Amino acid sequence: MGFRRHVHTMHDEMHRHGGFGFPPVPPGPPPFPPGPHGPHGHGRGRGGRGRGRRPNVRGAVLALLTERPMHGYEMIQEIDARTGGAWRPSPGSIYPTLQLLEDEGVIATAADSDGGRKRFALTEQGQAEAAQAAEAPPWAEFAEQTVNSWHDIRDAGTQAMNALRQVMTTGTDDQRARAAQVLDETRRKLYAILAEPE
Repeated sequence: MGFRRHVHTMHDEMHRHGGFGFPPVPPGPPPFPPGPHGPHGHGRGRGGRGRGRRPNVRGAVLALLTERPMHGYEMIQEIDARTGGAWRPSPGSIYPTLQLLEDEGVIATAADSDGGRKRFALTEQGQAEAAQAAEAPPWAEFAEQTVNSWHDIRDAGTQAMNALRQVMTTGTDDQRARAAQVLDETRRKLYAILAEPE
């Protein structure tokens, strides 16, 4: 396999998995006990909780709404900021959760919403569940050490891609061939890490 094909393959996998941010977590049981309506935990969650566990999007949404009315994108930004980028829920997890909560009567469109993004607020029915969620918000599960470790991985990946670009643009054919071997070996080692027992 040529060097350019190696790089393109790596680029495609990065694009599918969200770049050098954080790969999607495989399906599995949620890390938090389900609420009265189930866990509804989706999104790109990370942390020292083991593979296959998902953050509780429902609990995060309700905990945020105890602070002030918000729209969906604002919630995504808040969770991302509070976990240092370790958990950034996707729109495909936030908006269906908001719709479900609205259908259940737990949240409703905020009175001060304008013609732009739809902002949500808690209803009286949702106050108790939201207060319980706010006592231990899901983003608190992302310990500082875990967040920092993901930052280290992301930074290392960015630096590696910068080095690859230099090899592609200024390296000789022999250097590109050796770089392709390094990429292939690195890929195998990364998958071997994932295959290790926890």
